[in-house]
Amino acid sequence: MQIVSALFVEHFELRQAPGPATRIDLTGAMFSMAAPSPVPVTIAPHLVALIFCAPGEAGSGVLEVVFRKGMDEADEQIARNVSPFTVEPGKFTYRLVKGELDFTEYGQIFAHCRVDRSPWHLVPFTLLPPV
Repeated sequence: MQIVSALFVEHFELRQAPGPATRIDLTGAMFSMAAPSPVPVTIAPHLVALIFCAPGEAGSGVLEVVFRKGMDEADEQIARNVSPFTVEPGKFTYRLVKGELDFTEYGQIFAHCRVDRSPWHLVPFTLLPPV
């Protein structure tokens, strides 16, 4: 299985389309946001991961998301989420992860995402000073 895409979003909605097919409406895709108040602050952005299971694969896995202060596995971990899932081989599934992230300073973190023990897929997120 593989992660096709992972993004921080403001809103996520599924809808049926002719076929039958499913559409995923993602709005407010973001890589940064202004803090709601001065630091220290806790924010909980939504991360959506889209996962594809190739035909012939088992169809079950675990999505692991580790929020770190840097791009390396050795960087400080600030939150972690593990979510088992099943998906029909040849199809897609999604996982919505809401990390509670404590920021003591403005700056960038990375969501390190992977299915089972596959390579990490990194998604950056920057907290900016309030406006």
